[in-house]
Amino acid sequence: MDWISPENVIAVVTALLGVGVTFAVLLIERRVPRRKRIGHRVQLDTTVGERDDARLGLFNEQPGMTDATLVLLRIENDGSVSIGREDYNLDTHGLTVDFTARTVRAVALTHAPFSAAAVRHTGSEVRLPKIALNRGQYFKLLVLLTGGPVGSPIAVTGEIRDGDIHPNHSTTFDDKPPLFGRAARAVVVTLTACVIVLASIIVLRDGSRPPMGCARGTLTVTGSTAFAPVVRDLARQYEKECEGATIVVDPHGSTAGIRQLAEQGAKTSAGSPALLALSDGRKPAGYPQLREDPVAVSLYTVVVNDAVSLDDLTLADLRRLYRGDVTDWKQLGGPDLPVRIVSRGATSGTREIFQRRVLGRNEPANSSQNCMTRDDPDARALRCELDSTEQVLAAVAQVPGAIGYTELRSGTSLPGLHRIAIDGRRPNVDEIGNSPYPYVEIEYVYTYGRPPADSLASAFLTYLTRGGGQAVIGTHGHLPCATPKGLRICGGG
Repeated sequence: MDWISPENVIAVVTALLGVGVTFAVLLIERRVPRRKRIGHRVQLDTTVGERDDARLGLFNEQPGMTDATLVLLRIENDGSVSIGREDYNLDTHGLTVDFTARTVRAVALTHAPFSAAAVRHTGSEVRLPKIALNRGQYFKLLVLLTGGPVGSPIAVTGEIRDGDIHPNHSTTFDDKPPLFGRAARAVVVTLTACVIVLASIIVLRDGSRPPMGCARGTLTVTGSTAFAPVVRDLARQYEKECEGATIVVDPHGSTAGIRQLAEQGAKTSAGSPALLALSDGRKPAGYPQLREDPVAVSLYTVVVNDAVSLDDLTLADLRRLYRGDVTDWKQLGGPDLPVRIVSRGATSGTREIFQRRVLGRNEPANSSQNCMTRDDPDARALRCELDSTEQVLAAVAQVPGAIGYTELRSGTSLPGLHRIAIDGRRPNVDEIGNSPYPYVEIEYVYTYGRPPADSLASAFLTYLTRGGGQAVIGTHGHLPCATPKGLRICGGG
């Protein structure tokens, strides 16, 4: 397979290693019993001094203190769970501190969760009671000793159920435990190494290889002329990102594109042809071999020549215009200009949506070839048909009194014509799904069956419906179906 290459194999193995370590640590954390641990460490072990030293004023009246030493011992719960009194196995006491060659003379406590009266000492040993310690809790013993040198061994013993007692070391200035445990540190180190390896592969890999989601070859996109500006931008962007890809945008109308796809697919001996068809709304009945994917929610608008001063029409007035009941704009409060309807041909998805969503019926018959004069004297409406949205916009801009329709084309100037509202509502992407504005529909892309996974048709289809192309669609004033709001609307399409 094409994707099998040394760098891809390393990338996959590295990614699996990172995921595996994470799951292994989680599994160990769940299955290995958490340990109860009491740690201890000597923080001070020093001589007190000679009897004539001013510091020994406290001991001057006590005999046998010439070799006195002071030891500060910290004892803490440095395990992963709390320790209760019931966790000590000895019946008489909890812990024993043995100073071996030295004799205990006095004991003082700091931060202790028990009183000094509970501490017993005899000879070289100090016996501590069964002490409940929460995780991270500690106390300190300050012990006055005689009879042995500084640095003599100090042992802390006892029996903890499901745990142990061990010497530890200070890790920070204020003796706080580490922020992360060993398991967490292992995960961080492993994942960091994986990220470095993957980043190195991306930086050092062969620049001639196309990035993920790219495919080489030639693809034709046909169908909707209204959606053609979006597709042209998408094609240019994809070709820029993916070397070796050529995408030809050749729109002839939604229905014409559907027919072309079906005919070309039927002639293909095996598989799916390198052809996509965009349709304003769903395909006509039939064509069972065609597979659809929603692309975006598209807004459409009615446009009039700038000589028509009106900028809002009711739905009822629009229907009267297209029935031929209104033949002059002055009948609607506009200028004294004849109404000239500039429409699309029968294969246009934009026209089909206009008829279904706005008029509630078909447009009247074609009665003009030049959009200026009536060829059929018996026709009630002066109406012409053109092959593309661009031709409709050009004619409406040039012909006084003309009216037509187009997709919203957000951010695009329309010299010589202007959009009009319907019942006071204007097309607004932010209001899709919440506004009664009627001229709105879902844009679909069709393939003949399912194109091969490694084909340009499949790669561009993904780019169009779910990939980086969604941002381009949004800049043209359409709501991508892959967005959360788009999914709700397109899913119920």
